[in-house]
Amino acid sequence: MPWTLLFAFDLIGTIAFSISGAFVAIRKGMDIFGVNVLAVTTACGGGLMRDLIIGSIPPQMFRNPFFVVVAVVVANVVFLLMYLHRHMPRKAAQIYDQLLFWFDTLGLAAFMVDGVMAGIAVGYEDNEFLICFLGFMTAVGGGALRDVLAGQMPDIFRKHIYAVAAIAGAVLMVLVLRLFQSQQAAMIAGFLLVLILRKLAAHFLWNLPKVKMEE
Repeated sequence: MPWTLLFAFDLIGTIAFSISGAFVAIRKGMDIFGVNVLAVTTACGGGLMRDLIIGSIPPQMFRNPFFVVVAVVVANVVFLLMYLHRHMPRKAAQIYDQLLFWFDTLGLAAFMVDGVMAGIAVGYEDNEFLICFLGFMTAVGGGALRDVLAGQMPDIFRKHIYAVAAIAGAVLMVLVLRLFQSQQAAMIAGFLLVLILRKLAAHFLWNLPKVKMEE
């Protein structure tokens, strides 16, 4: 059951981050190739970094390209839909922002779970710091690469506790695993915490402190 649930989280994360990457590429005026590159980068970049950290060579995306194919299919569907509806009313901008927020959040939560479970699967269950870091890196790595390629400040440095939500979810997963010895409960708890924190942060405009320099 836990691995069936993990596959579902992987699929949710891949679809969500593919849509997120495609949206950003379209907003930046990229062509269909750019849309595909950003979608695959967003969906698979975090997993690529995770595999390199744990020494899984070649990374999973090259050994089993199923999720790469899913990302490409989703990217082209999004491109086609946006291409056919290029003249959208201004109100659609708010809908776009909400969709991007939720797709980003779903991807963040799902891949955080994936990263923690990947660390456990290769025998690092007793190394809490490592599996939390793997959860964090899997969750934010693809989005960070997407933003760099799109020429914008990565969300992990500016959005409503984006990275902190992933870290909190990973820590909760480890705690639930230690207390209840249930991978399924840990995955669900960590996933839901990321969703709740992101929604609360967006609603109440929570942000980490930053220095505002006077010019």
